[in-house]
Amino acid sequence: MSTGSTLQLALDLSGTFVFGLNGALTAMEAENLDIVGVMVLAVITALGGGIIRDILIGSLPPAAFRDWRYLAVGGGAGIAAFLARRFWVRVRRSITVLDAAGLALFCVTGTTTAFAAHLGPFQSVVLGTVTGVGGGTIRDMVIRKVPTVLSSGLYAIPAACGATLTAMALEFHFYGGAIAVVAAATCFTIRMLGVHFNLNVPASRPEVPPEPRSTSEEDS
Repeated sequence: MSTGSTLQLALDLSGTFVFGLNGALTAMEAENLDIVGVMVLAVITALGGGIIRDILIGSLPPAAFRDWRYLAVGGGAGIAAFLARRFWVRVRRSITVLDAAGLALFCVTGTTTAFAAHLGPFQSVVLGTVTGVGGGTIRDMVIRKVPTVLSSGLYAIPAACGATLTAMALEFHFYGGAIAVVAAATCFTIRMLGVHFNLNVPASRPEVPPEPRSTSEEDS
């Protein structure tokens, strides 16, 4: 296996693991699911983005079904999260951090996979972004929640930034481990800054300030 293939697999499996943890913790946070339900949501979250990516580029069957390690890592992350649920419950911010980490890793691997399939830089950025947000979108739909990518918070934008850096490096032939780390770190940092400072893109429905209470209401 070449160095590039090893790096790609390492990033892909790392993203699969952290997204699997995120899916499992989301399942335990949103619904009182048993271990089977937790594992199902973990696997869906971990593999959803990669499956969408492979279907779009015509790589069938998807890598998640060709390589046993993807299912093993995604399912293992679900089991690990379930067994250590008492620890994770105390770390409330862990769901957001893991989601940002998975987003960062998958936007890079999605872009490199698209580029390897001979897509252009722009198309690779789009597919890298879709890979990053895909698993989380399916996760949110399963638990009957408006997908994070459709809300006004920064989610797709960080993924697009990481994917753009990756595509530029690939296009100009200087992509490597250091660039992958920089691109992933850029996505992760933008996402976490957005969460920390509550940064949002313009929403379709502007916030309406509450109406002032009338004097009669205050007197009563």
